[in-house]
Formats: sequence, C-alpha cells, structure tokens
Amino acid sequence: MTAVGRPADPIDDYVGTLTAALHGPVRAKARMIEEIRGGLVDTAAAHQGDEVPYARAAREAVREFGPADELVPSCQRELTIVQARHTARVVALAAPFLIACWYLARTAGHAQAWEWFRTAQLLAVHLAGVATVAALLAAVALAATGHLARRLPTPQALPRAVAWAGTTTSIAMAVATLMLAGASLLATDWPLLAFAGGLAAVSHAAVAGAARACRRCARLVLVGGSARG
Repeated sequence: MTAVGRPADPIDDYVGTLTAALHGPVRAKARMIEEIRGGLVDTAAAHQGDEVPYARAAREAVREFGPADELVPSCQRELTIVQARHTARVVALAAPFLIACWYLARTAGHAQAWEWFRTAQLLAVHLAGVATVAALLAAVALAATGHLARRLPTPQALPRAVAWAGTTTSIAMAVATLMLAGASLLATDWPLLAFAGGLAAVSHAAVAGAARACRRCARLVLVGGSARG
C-alpha cells in the first residue's frame, strides 16, 4: 500500500527500481526510463479489459518484461557507452586547450624568474603530450561507439580506458591551471595568462566530472559482468 492508502502501482515500482539502479547521463537515462515505462503501459493496456482490472494487467506486464534486476545490466551497458562518448567529447575539446597552454608557456615573457619559466615550459611539453594521447584515444572512442558500433562490437574495456584518459586529462588541466596562475604573476602579458588559467580551471571541473561519472558507469558494468559470470 502507498502512503495515502492506495495500492502500489506495479509499473511505478518496476520503473523506480530501474531508476535507482541505473547510472549515466541524465537525459539518456530519462529517455530510456520513459521508453521502458511506455512499453509497460502499452503491454498493460493490451491485457486490460472489462474482466481484467488494471492492477492485474500491470502485474502481467511486469512479469512479461522480466525481473528488473535482469534488465539492469543491458540497460547499464547502453548508458555506459553513452557516458563514454560524452566523456570522450569533453576530452577531445579539452586536449587542444592543453596544447594552447604549452604554446603560452613557450611564448610568455620571462624577464624575471627565468628558472621558474623554464620549468613551466618543460612541464607544458608533457601536458601537450598528454593532450595528444588523450585526443587520439577520444577519437578512437567516438569512432568505436559511433558508426563502427553498428558493424563491430564495442570493446568492453573502452569505457574504462576513456574514464582514465579523462582522469589523466583532468589532472593535466589542474596542473595547467597552477602553471598559468604562477606565470600570470611574473609574465609581462599576465592578463592573457590569467584568463587562460581561469579557462583551464573551468575545463578541469568539466573533464573531472565527466571522467568520474564514466568511471562509475564502467565499474557498474564490470561488476554486473562478474556477477553474471
């Protein structure tokens, strides 16, 4: 019974279980849940008639769909692919910015604190390397989960690889933020460096959030696969 004394709706209970168990991009998850609810409602309507009350028809619809726990793994895999694509896009957008940080560190005026700038420039070279590798992996992930996914199965380890590429990129963005902030205190063209540092901080937050969500989705898929095995 519900809090107001009415019988619980089997379809609402089923959808609620799925909603609590699934994780992924908000819009993709909401769309998936709505499609499942629509399927359940249509199935219940097909069973319902003058002799069949709604509650019984809803229970029959839920029974035909199967236990929610059995539906979760396939739904979570789909949401994980969507999350991996989102993370790959964020990484692909952030990677060129890391290369731009490398360029700024190279060209920044350094009449003072030459040793500090030399260190920053060397660090920027490594950031550019991270950006290049991350961009390549992001491109592979987008291709593997896009048109290629229609012909070839998506590698199971890909979402996890994208998640850690995002994590590495977010760390590089944090380092770039600190590097640009320090450079802005010493360089002659400090307004440009300060502005770039602010953008790096915003990019770090975006990449870190996407990578964290991707790691969680990849972990859920891995746990689900181990449980079935």
